[in-house]
Amino acid sequence: LMQASGGGLVQTGGSLRLSCVASGRTFNRYTVGWFRQAPGKQRELVATVTDGGRINIVNSVKGRFTASRDSAKNTAYLQMNNLRPEDTAVYYCATGPRWPYDYWGQGTLVTVSS
Repeated sequence: LMQASGGGLVQTGGSLRLSCVASGRTFNRYTVGWFRQAPGKQRELVATVTDGGRINIVNSVKGRFTASRDSAKNTAYLQMNNLRPEDTAVYYCATGPRWPYDYWGQGTLVTVSS
């Protein structure tokens, strides 16, 4: 079970940090992915962080977003800075032994006002 939180309404240029808390002991063995889905658009990958802490950020948000994880807390984070209206979406965390991921959080809404 995974639960994402931390979304909300923020103005352009603002910041939010999303959290994804997972239950179970296998979380720390898998890569965690952050995804988003804007209204009328397909879900897209935003970032991944491996079990070893290696981070990959997609080009569209590179330099503004970063991902991390705290294994002791079974929690992954997505730090989002300098937010733009086009970042408005429902953000999801997901994990599993391989793609496609087996475990998905329920999503948290991020709204960026202009």
